[in-house]
Amino acid sequence: MKDEIRKTSAGLFEPGSVVEVRAFYDKGWTRSGYFDDFDALVEESAELDRQGWQIYVTLNPVHEALLARAANRVVDRPRSTTSDNDVTRRKWLLVDLDPARPSGVSATKIEKRAAFERAKEVLAHLQEQGWPEPVIADSGNGFHLLYRIDLPNDEKSRTLVKGVLENLASRFDDDRAKIDTSVYNAARIVRLHGTMTRKGENTPERPHRYSKLKKIPKEA
Repeated sequence: MKDEIRKTSAGLFEPGSVVEVRAFYDKGWTRSGYFDDFDALVEESAELDRQGWQIYVTLNPVHEALLARAANRVVDRPRSTTSDNDVTRRKWLLVDLDPARPSGVSATKIEKRAAFERAKEVLAHLQEQGWPEPVIADSGNGFHLLYRIDLPNDEKSRTLVKGVLENLASRFDDDRAKIDTSVYNAARIVRLHGTMTRKGENTPERPHRYSKLKKIPKEA
């Protein structure tokens, strides 16, 4: 899936920006590294994915000084990972739609379809409000709508993003699909699209699935 990871890095990250890759394994084992070389990001992430890690990235760019923690490589059990104060600017607003289901398990086909239908409703609503076309991604179990923004990393922006997500959740949440209102913080990590989403056991009814970008508008 290197091509899909490369597509993600080109679609979401500005050249020269610094991105944290953070990977998780069983029993809280974590790896982390910082990348401004996106070819290296692709290679490291693809290898982690092959080994069965759950792989995430920071959406918003982080301070270049963080490269000194682990430059274009990942290290085991990092002493520090990205905090909100490390983000230089907000570049994305994430609307994360997941089907309602028990925690720690993958979605069924029917559950994932519910998230897809809800994502279409949210997309149509925001288009009616004059929002631009987002980057659309399949997260494996649900869907991401990623809207490009350009805001300072400050309390006013945090409050604005939090309010948008809570407003959407109050309008669209039901017993079939929900919008994650916890993803408003600047240092939020998100699934690295192009890697496998592994929740619970990989069963025929609730399989592990690859995440991937579905649509990147030209203006994004």
